Amino acid sequence: MDQKANEEKRWTINDLERLPDNAWLSYEIIGGELFIAKSPHLRHQRACGKILRPLDDWSEPNGVGEAFLNPEIIFSEADMVIPDVIWISNDRLAEVLDDSGHLTGAPELVIEVLSPGRENERRDKEAKLSLYNKQGVHEYWIAQWELQLVDVYRRIDQELTLIETLKDDDELSSPLMNGFSCAVTHFFN
Repeated sequence: MDQKANEEKRWTINDLERLPDNAWLSYEIIGGELFIAKSPHLRHQRACGKILRPLDDWSEPNGVGEAFLNPEIIFSEADMVIPDVIWISNDRLAEVLDDSGHLTGAPELVIEVLSPGRENERRDKEAKLSLYNKQGVHEYWIAQWELQLVDVYRRIDQELTLIETLKDDDELSSPLMNGFSCAVTHFFN
């Protein structure tokens, strides 16, 4: 698809139905801009699973929320994303889950695993950060499997703000999940 044509068109979720169904591609729309991503690197997928596991391990006995892999979130006709991992409280899930199994509002925590490339970086660090900020996400983690680090953004004074970059044996915790803690190395080994 021609990048210039993509920039000139304002895409909606209805337009996605006319795109070819391709198991190797995923489509997201942010502010009417179409983002097309190829199937991610195996290490990207491994990191997603390793991030999901401790969130699940914490969530199950606590019973206050759930972690999900690649959920579709439809914020509006012009904003539909498929984050790598989310954590959402049971109360919030009951509010934003539609009959089709899609989320229609922001989860409390969104995690994106960054794929290499300038366009992927722009999507996750700029477009999605702005969208998640606008939609009221409380916390946003950007995990970089190549560098083995996690940027943690938290909502401070109504803005998602980068509060720390964690790596190696740094412990990642969250005020959203009382008692949750995990070494960053666990996500990438």
